[in-house]
Amino acid sequence: MRNTNRLRSIFLTFEQWLPRWSLQHRLCCSKPVSVHSNEESRAEKFKTQIATGPRFHDFVKGASINKLQPVITDDLIDTDKHAYLPEDSESGNSRTVCFETYGCQMNVNDTEIAWSILQKKGYQRTSDVAEADVVLLVTCSIREKAEQTIWNRLRQLTAMKKRRLKTRVPMKIGVLGCMAERLKSELLEREKLLDVLAGPDAYRDLPRLLSVAHGGQQASNVLLSLEETYADVMPVHHSPQGYSAFVSIMRGCDNMCSYCIVPFTRGRERSRPVSSILEEVHILSEQGVKEVTLLGQNVNSYRDTSEEQFCSSEPGQLSRGFRTVYRARPGGLRFADLLDRVSLIDPDMRIRFTSPHPKDFPDEVLQLIKERANICKQIHLPAQSGSSTVLQAMRRGYSREAYLELVDNIKRIIPGVSLSSDFISGFCGETEEDHLQTLSLIREVRYNVGFLFAYSMRKKTHAFHRLQDDVPAEVKQRRLEELICMFREEATKVNSALIGRTQLVLVEGESKRSAQDLCGRNDGNVKVIFPRQEVAGQPTDTHTSPINPGDYVLIKIESANSQSLRGHALSHTSLSDSATRLPDHCHDGQLASVARYGV
Repeated sequence: MRNTNRLRSIFLTFEQWLPRWSLQHRLCCSKPVSVHSNEESRAEKFKTQIATGPRFHDFVKGASINKLQPVITDDLIDTDKHAYLPEDSESGNSRTVCFETYGCQMNVNDTEIAWSILQKKGYQRTSDVAEADVVLLVTCSIREKAEQTIWNRLRQLTAMKKRRLKTRVPMKIGVLGCMAERLKSELLEREKLLDVLAGPDAYRDLPRLLSVAHGGQQASNVLLSLEETYADVMPVHHSPQGYSAFVSIMRGCDNMCSYCIVPFTRGRERSRPVSSILEEVHILSEQGVKEVTLLGQNVNSYRDTSEEQFCSSEPGQLSRGFRTVYRARPGGLRFADLLDRVSLIDPDMRIRFTSPHPKDFPDEVLQLIKERANICKQIHLPAQSGSSTVLQAMRRGYSREAYLELVDNIKRIIPGVSLSSDFISGFCGETEEDHLQTLSLIREVRYNVGFLFAYSMRKKTHAFHRLQDDVPAEVKQRRLEELICMFREEATKVNSALIGRTQLVLVEGESKRSAQDLCGRNDGNVKVIFPRQEVAGQPTDTHTSPINPGDYVLIKIESANSQSLRGHALSHTSLSDSATRLPDHCHDGQLASVARYGV
C-alpha cells in the first residue's frame, strides 16, 4: 500500500511540473541559436533548462514517503505553472509582435484572440515588421495559391531575419492557423523557416511557445481539440474604424465535403456557450460598434449544450430536401435561439452571420430574419455547383432541385432578400454539361455577391483519396472566367434596377479611390459610394452635420455597376427609424457584385 501511495504522490507531482492541458503539447527542438539580452547569465541558464528538460527531482519534488495519502494543494492544480521554467519565462517583457492575417474572417477573429492572449502577457503590438521582435502569420490552407503566398512571405521574413544586426534581439517567426496544422513537418523540419508553430486550437499556448523560441529552440503545438472555443478569451478587436466586429460563435466543421480541408485543419464542430457570446456583443454595443458578424465554419448549425436546461432529445431541423453525412444531434440551444437573443441586445446594431450551410435553414431561422429589423436581409447560400452530379461527388447533401426549392422558400418568407454564394469551377469529373448547369443556376437565382474559385485539390480530403483531379488547369481557368462573366452580366442588370431608389448605408470611411468620397455598405452587403458632404440630421431637419464612419445615412442611388452603387446622401438616420420609413429598403435584394479567387 505504501509503495502504491508513493507512486500516486510522484504522479501528482508530475502534474505540477507539466499541467494537464500541456500533456498534448508537441515540442520540436533544433540546435539553439544565440540570444542577446542584458542578463546574459540568466539567459544562458534559461537556454540550458529548455534544452535539457526537467530533471528527476522535478518529477518527485514534494512527494512524501511518510504519508499514506498525498495532500493536494493549490500549486498542484495550477495549470499555468511550468515548474522547471523561470516564473516570468512566459512574460512578453514588452517585446513587440506584428500580426499578418491571410484568408477568411475566421482568421481575423483568430488574430484578435491570439493578440488578447499575448497582450495579457506583456507583449506590445506593432504594424511595422522591421521593428517587430515577433512576426506571426495567421494562415489559410484552403487553396494552393493561399499556401504559396505564405511560403513566399516566409522566405522574405527569413531573409529579413538574417539581415538583422547582431546587437538586436533576433526576430522570431511564427505560423498560426490552418497551414500550421496541415504542413507542420514541412514548415519545421524540411524548410526550417520557423521558430513557432501553433494550430487553431493552441493559441492559449503561445506565451509558452514564444518563451521556448526565445530560449533558442523551435516550438510547436498543433493538436486539435474537441472542446476549445476560447469562450473565456475576450478578443481585442482591431478594426481601424471600430464600427464593425466579428464574433466567433463556433469552431470546426463536421460536414466533410469531399473538397474541403477545414475539418482536418480546424477539427470537429463545437459551439461556444451562448452566455459568453451575449457578453461579448453587449461589450461591443457599449463600445459603439454598429455591426456584428457572427462567425463559424458552419455558423447556422450552432448548438450550445453547455447548460442542462438547453439539453433535450429533440433533433435539429434541416432545410427540406437536405441531409447530412453524420447523424443528427439532439438537444442544445440552436442558431435561431442565439440569433434571437443577439438581435435583442441593441436595435441599432446590424447583425450578419457567415458562413452558413444551406442544410441548416429551417423556417424558424428565416421567420426570425424577416421579423427583426436589425438582422440583415442578406443570406450567404454557398451552392458550389449547379449540377446534381457534381454536388453528389462533393458530398454536399443536396441536389440542384432541393437547392432551388430552398431559394424559393427563402424569397417567399423574406421578400427582398439578397443572396450571395460560393462556386467551384473544374471539380473532379465536372463535364461541360455540369458547367452549363452551374451557369444556368447563377442566372436563375440572381445572387448579389459571388465568391468564385478554381478547384485546388488538398491532401487528406475525401476527394484526394477517392477522386481524380481530372479537369485540366486551362479548362478550370476558362470555366472560372465564364462564371465571372455570368455573374457580372447578371449583377449589372439587377443593380441598375436600384437607380432612383433609396438605400440605408452604414458608413465605413473614406473611399480608396478618392478622398472626396465616402463609402459604406447597404443591408445587402454591397458597397455604396457617395460624395463627402454635410447632411440633415433627419429628412425634415434644416440643421446639417458631417457624415462620419459608423453613421447610418440614407443614400439615393444614381448609378450602378456589377461591383458597387453610387449615389448622394439625403440625411442621417438610425436603424430603427429607417425600418419604419423604408419598409422596402432591401428593394428586392437585387444588388450585385462579384469577387474572384483562383488557384
